[in-house]
Amino acid sequence: MRLLQLHSDFIEYEPISKEIDQAEEDAPSGKVRLEELVVSLVSVEKGDDEAIARNAVNEIESYLAKVKSRRLLIYPYAHLASELASPEIAIAVIRSIEKIARDRFVEVSRAPFGWTKTFEIKVKGHPLSESYKVVSKAADMLSGSENRVNLSKGSSEEKVSSALTAEEKMLSNFYVMKPDGTLTAVNQYKFRLGEENLSILANYELAKKRSTDDHPPHVKLMKKMGIADYEPASDAGNLRYYPKGRLMKSLIEQFVTSRVMEYGGIEVETPIMYDSKHPSLESYFHRFPARQYNVTTDNNKQLFLRFAACFGQFLMAKDLQLTYKHLPLRLYELTRYSFRREKSGELAGLRRLRAFSMPDCHALCSDMEQAKEELLLRLELSTNVISAIGIHPTSDVEMTIRCTEEFYNENLPFLTRLASKFGRTALIEIWKDRYFYFTLKWEFNYVDSSGKASALSTDQIDVENGSRYLIEFVDKDGRKRNPIILHNSPTGAVERVMFALLDMCAKAIKCGVKPSLPLWLAHTQVRLIPVGENHIDHCTKIYHQLSARNVRADIDDRNESVANKIRQSEIEWISYTIVIGDNEMKSGIFTLRERNQSKQRHLTLEQLEDEINSLTTGKPYLPLNLPAFLSKRPQIPI
Repeated sequence: MRLLQLHSDFIEYEPISKEIDQAEEDAPSGKVRLEELVVSLVSVEKGDDEAIARNAVNEIESYLAKVKSRRLLIYPYAHLASELASPEIAIAVIRSIEKIARDRFVEVSRAPFGWTKTFEIKVKGHPLSESYKVVSKAADMLSGSENRVNLSKGSSEEKVSSALTAEEKMLSNFYVMKPDGTLTAVNQYKFRLGEENLSILANYELAKKRSTDDHPPHVKLMKKMGIADYEPASDAGNLRYYPKGRLMKSLIEQFVTSRVMEYGGIEVETPIMYDSKHPSLESYFHRFPARQYNVTTDNNKQLFLRFAACFGQFLMAKDLQLTYKHLPLRLYELTRYSFRREKSGELAGLRRLRAFSMPDCHALCSDMEQAKEELLLRLELSTNVISAIGIHPTSDVEMTIRCTEEFYNENLPFLTRLASKFGRTALIEIWKDRYFYFTLKWEFNYVDSSGKASALSTDQIDVENGSRYLIEFVDKDGRKRNPIILHNSPTGAVERVMFALLDMCAKAIKCGVKPSLPLWLAHTQVRLIPVGENHIDHCTKIYHQLSARNVRADIDDRNESVANKIRQSEIEWISYTIVIGDNEMKSGIFTLRERNQSKQRHLTLEQLEDEINSLTTGKPYLPLNLPAFLSKRPQIPI
């Protein structure tokens, strides 16, 4: 975004005519004159979205304070930039700037968007009267949680978790740990061939820079494939999911849930908002490094949207009658959604969101020894789950272990077992003190094509919340004790799994390899292409037969050439394409175009069904959630 700010004696403007079709309707008639104000000329550029609005207002507020002005005019001005955002995005951003500014300034006006206007302005003659800025989404802002000067209401401060403050200031050292437990300081370790991603992860952790400066390649793919897109009418970091994305999410959610059930998880459901003044929750908030969304009810009760499933599961566990025989007790919920108000500059497509779906499994354990054994079991669960999804722990992720110095000194044999189970060199961070509710945490980190690391699977040993939430069990001696709690997500956020799969496709494209999603997650597994209209009925019969065998198929019945239809199937990454003509109708043998193979194959429909079922065995199935005929489908904008 480009921002030219002018401290002015006056501005007088008059809307003349609509310049674009998307121009606002409620433009003033006649001249508008404003005096003693700051005029902010705003150009919204390609790549901007509503996440940039708060950073723009921060810049405007800073300038108003410098020139000691309380009056602002927001003036849409396309001539500051060469590559403009679409009119729909631009007006959404402009309106967001206006809304945020009205909450914080004494007097805010805005010129109409999309109109040709005449204007006359007189700029004051002092050194600060003109200011030009390029505003970025990646600016280092706290997106609403930092201290600000409010020109009409005095200073205000939004409550921020003290764990966030501690996270920014905490003292720790990074090492590299071999599977045999050998520890080497990062700055002394010589990374070997095959450890390139581990080296990137180490540098990423040491730099502590989470903002995104470039455009992640998976974002282009998620839009191109009709999976998901930004939603301008919502808060940034809240996406819309098209049918293909909804089906993909549902399949991953069902698969993870089924694996957690096999492990022994007890599925529950809990509310998404909680009382900010509840003593356990308020205390826990300051031990969890997350920013929150706040809600005020009509009777002025302060609530917050959950940033994990912990609250509900812990409050539920408090009311259960437990003995040592019930432990470990494994409570599970797949939250749709959890909410965290991440910094706007850190938001990036499916990689980092403010609303996400999280498989969250807590295990209540009787003591530290049981907790450690349970954690190793859950490491195996997490490894198997992400591997089955298509993200392989042996090549696609790096392990990070984080613990206190005290835990390290007392549990080195256990940490060696943990690293040994991973089987490769891991990064380990050792804290001088315990800043959070957990004393140990491990993560599988995916290193993407932009050199960013994103946590997927994770588990933590929580030594505080058993007593904080008054959760009790009766031990062998009849005494009441508080459990140690493990916090496991076998995959991390479902959206982040989708990001990792798409980013792996982006890496494949960069290497000249055909990208493809795992067959069980592919929206369409088989594309049927009739040669002519007289072959459509036969394609329909095949479609129903495939559907009966849990194979997702569709029919390209559009008025296009066969060559164009085959090309479209390739663009959509469809694994199997079959052209149906007279010969195929008579013989029942089809020429199969397989995306990942260079040669064609001949087989019967039953052979194809058996092949797909064997490749997707053990995975959930959902039927097609779009019309079977491509001619009946709405077009999704790319």
